[in-house]
Amino acid sequence: MFHKILIANRGEIACRVIRTAKHLGINTVAVFSDADRDALHVTLADEAVHIGGSAPTDSYLQMQRIIDAAKTTGSQAIHPGYGFLSENAAFCELCAANELVFIGPPVNAIEAMGSKAAAKQIMQHADVPLLPGYHGDDQDAAKLQQAADAMGYPVLLKAVAGGGGKGMRQVHEAGEFTEALAAAKREAQAGFGNDDMLVEKYLEHARHVEVQVFCDSHGNGVYLFERDCSVQRRHQKIIEEAPAPNLSNSLRQKMGEAALRAASAVGYVGAGTVEFLLDAGGGFYFMEMNTRLQVEHPVTEMITGTDLVAWQLQVANGDPLPQSQEELTITGHALEARIYAENPENDFLPAAGSLWRLQQPEQNAHIRIDTGVIEGDDIGVFYDPMIAKLIVWGENREIALRRMHQALNQYRIAGVITNIDFLKRLVINDAFKAAELRTDFIEQHHPSLFASSPNTLPTALAQLALYLILTPSHASPRKPTADPTSPWHSQDAWRMNAPSQWQAILLAGADEHRVTVSRTAPGNYDVVAAGETFRATADAVGERLECTLNGHRHTAEVFERGHNGSRELLLFSGAQTFACHTKPLDLGADTNVANGTGFKAPMNGTVVALFAEPGQQVDAGTTLAIMEAMKMEHAIKAPTAGTVTDVFYAIGDLVDGGADLLTFEAADATD
Repeated sequence: MFHKILIANRGEIACRVIRTAKHLGINTVAVFSDADRDALHVTLADEAVHIGGSAPTDSYLQMQRIIDAAKTTGSQAIHPGYGFLSENAAFCELCAANELVFIGPPVNAIEAMGSKAAAKQIMQHADVPLLPGYHGDDQDAAKLQQAADAMGYPVLLKAVAGGGGKGMRQVHEAGEFTEALAAAKREAQAGFGNDDMLVEKYLEHARHVEVQVFCDSHGNGVYLFERDCSVQRRHQKIIEEAPAPNLSNSLRQKMGEAALRAASAVGYVGAGTVEFLLDAGGGFYFMEMNTRLQVEHPVTEMITGTDLVAWQLQVANGDPLPQSQEELTITGHALEARIYAENPENDFLPAAGSLWRLQQPEQNAHIRIDTGVIEGDDIGVFYDPMIAKLIVWGENREIALRRMHQALNQYRIAGVITNIDFLKRLVINDAFKAAELRTDFIEQHHPSLFASSPNTLPTALAQLALYLILTPSHASPRKPTADPTSPWHSQDAWRMNAPSQWQAILLAGADEHRVTVSRTAPGNYDVVAAGETFRATADAVGERLECTLNGHRHTAEVFERGHNGSRELLLFSGAQTFACHTKPLDLGADTNVANGTGFKAPMNGTVVALFAEPGQQVDAGTTLAIMEAMKMEHAIKAPTAGTVTDVFYAIGDLVDGGADLLTFEAADATD
């Protein structure tokens, strides 16, 4: 077995590989960029080597620097993780040329499956079912649209060298094709250095089911059953589970055997995933093969009792597979939820910020957390916005779902917007619980997944008002006396010969909320918030608030920090999360705000395209600019016809979220 390996990756997958390597007594070498200098994977590894700037093109995609780091540290092998160089045939060849073992498949398998078009042709010869599509070399835009028109809409544009939802667009009618093709090619070129596309029939109402395969260099191959990855946004997975619900054993076997035929057709060695679309009638169709470990591999490990990274290391070392097909069984059910820094309410756009508080569920036999960050880390714009993967196991799917919801309720994250509240709604959604899974699940069930919750605003504001009156800011000049019996010791708005009343304005987004607390007796209050009045009792110890509001007992946690002259607050009460901050004092500073004519950046990111210049008249719906952050593009469009009056950034500029990209003057409705 290897005595030292280098991990050519970052974040949670680097930490994941390090964990298994340590268990096997293998020393590890991490590589890191400028942004990752203090990252968790750097801390966990036995050694770490700096390889360049923060952007992946300046560091994690620098093949020769990684090779040099491996040779300098005496590493025998390189584990590529997933993403970055994990499916790069040139990097695999470079490893071999430098007598370093690439912990992954042979170069011919990567090349065969690296092009989706070539892979489709191989699968056809291997008798693996395929969807209708165009996989030819002629990349003329007219030829591609002609193929789409011929097979009928909707179709799916896919980058031939792509993966992870990048360089992919659904097209529902011919008029959308040109813009969708340009966006997909641009994204593919940026992500993979290759903008060639294929077009295939888009199978509506299908499930996304993938099969985990593993092959060794001795001719052995097994499938470790399947995962359902149907619930997605932007063609990227949010939650995965194994085994796939409502799949018969006969269909499971057919899909597993087809996946092994796919692997055998390219002489596969190592861990791989064959992805299928599954229709309601049980028909399944090859999509692609990922020649690497998948993000969602932990759910397979949970139901099979395996360590797939350990298998990777053993197979790369030339050992045979640890188990045969007959020895592999399914035990229970597992789900994985990806905890992202993103805003589901704003089309799942990624969010950046500092994790000034991060509390995660306690891990045990049923709960596993794979992460690459700790409290205090930054979620920046250069990499994927995943914070963690929450993996749970249950004796059956119903128990696993309950445990998932319970674990999600235990998360406490402050500093970035996350998708946790969305995931809570998802796992208790009736259709999801009934396993009515399909790739357009979110669109199909959007009303229930984004339904307005009961009006908990007054309750949340009341709790925060009580917390504020009981825990004055550390910056406050007023300190309690040493004598706890003195009235001057009180911090709850006590007044001599006057009503005890405290007021504040809390800002939640763009909304202002005035709250008033009147002390009626020691520990007793009347609270007015959002037009409701509460009779309350309350006590606060540190971050914990115990209170009753009109006879209803609440236990809450409140995290806070000083920020721009105010107190930034995050309330966790039951399943509710509520963020706000106190309104800072008006010291006469300029408080002019945008008048609505500016187009603000929806996120921290990079301007990758501009289609407007000052003085240009545009129609409603015209794309004016495109921003990219954390591997996602977002188009800024004109809401009405009008004129662009100014443009403040150029292509390639980094922009802070909320900054004005351009100004726009709407056309007179009477024109």
